[in-house]
Amino acid sequence: MRYDECEATIRELVDAADGDALHAFGLATVTRLLAADLVDEAGADDLDEDARAALTAAREQIATAGATELRGYLDRVDEGILADGDMDPGLLIALSALEHWTSYLEEHRRGELHELALRSVEEVDYRVSAALDDFLATPEMAAEYARITKSLTA
Repeated sequence: MRYDECEATIRELVDAADGDALHAFGLATVTRLLAADLVDEAGADDLDEDARAALTAAREQIATAGATELRGYLDRVDEGILADGDMDPGLLIALSALEHWTSYLEEHRRGELHELALRSVEEVDYRVSAALDDFLATPEMAAEYARITKSLTA
């Protein structure tokens, strides 16, 4: 499967999923991305202390925090970004995932969960580098695609 086909299929799955499946998928995906080593591997020069504390709090409370609380954490992170256009790619994926989840909780737009799914795919690609013309060739990418598919069709 090519990357563009994978992306289109994920969009179709998000569009067809019911509200409960979307919420469960989104929470599981953002939790997975925030629990990954993406944040821990980032350099100390990407975020100031308060931004790191806010991101840590968001990670710890992701399952119970509401949109307002998560937005507050994201605002603190935004204020404490030290990187000047060259943020650690893993940290960028994690922050983007948190933003999409928060926006979904605020506005309930399915497109946010499509983007969250793509951040999840990017995280796997960041670790194992999938080929665009045979995107599911690696076991890790095939497993992530299967997780997404199963979650959205449950």
